[in-house]
Amino acid sequence: MGIGIIIIGDEILSGKREDKHLSKFIQILAARGLQLDWAEYVGDQRDRIISTLQRSFASGDIVFSTGGIGATPDDHTRQCAAQALDREITLHPGAKKLIQERITDMAAEAGKVVDLEAPDNLQRLKMGEFPVGAELIPNPFNKIPGFSIQEHYFVPGFPVMAWPMMEWVLDTYYAHLFHQQARAEKAVIVYEAIESVLTPLMEQLEADFPQIKVFSLPSVGTATQRRHIELGVKGDPQQVESAFEKMCAGLAALHAEYVLISPT
Repeated sequence: MGIGIIIIGDEILSGKREDKHLSKFIQILAARGLQLDWAEYVGDQRDRIISTLQRSFASGDIVFSTGGIGATPDDHTRQCAAQALDREITLHPGAKKLIQERITDMAAEAGKVVDLEAPDNLQRLKMGEFPVGAELIPNPFNKIPGFSIQEHYFVPGFPVMAWPMMEWVLDTYYAHLFHQQARAEKAVIVYEAIESVLTPLMEQLEADFPQIKVFSLPSVGTATQRRHIELGVKGDPQQVESAFEKMCAGLAALHAEYVLISPT
């Protein structure tokens, strides 16, 4: 079972808004000893959202989706989730109650008498229409819930709402997965190195230590730092230690100039 995230919205793909969900979700997972396996960005196109969700529902992964669960014409996620599962979409009674509580609260704050049957308030109830069988995800910011179905968790695009909702889902449903696999990472900066020269060493390390991965992050250099490669190993802590020692020995044999990266 992997963990994925689908980030929905034309505003992200057009550059009108910068995505902040991906980096934050990685942090949220890391704090719980979990790791993101994949991510996708999708615009506000129904056919594309449906096909993306059909694939992710079939994957068996734990999937979070941000954006598109409002009630305006460019919000399609609720309807697409229903279509991807070939289910009807219906007003969730719990969502209706929460949305009406929010409407009432807002009216009270403005000193107005609320009319829950007013056209605009009936339109707001669209935000509570979810695929049949969906469960609610509480929204601590304004009560308007997200929804979950088949280990997919749909939250708003607003970070102030989405991030606490993501944390709630993980803490409520997946605490048993937290910190199940110990991980370690060690790396060096190798100056003026060429990846093709280092590749045989990297391949040998992965062959000798099957529970680690080798990573290589090249940089062309800047005005203040020479061209370099961040070279390291990550994975099982015990194998990381042994692989790192062998990596450093291999770099020394290549007469490579390198410095250790202090752990953070």
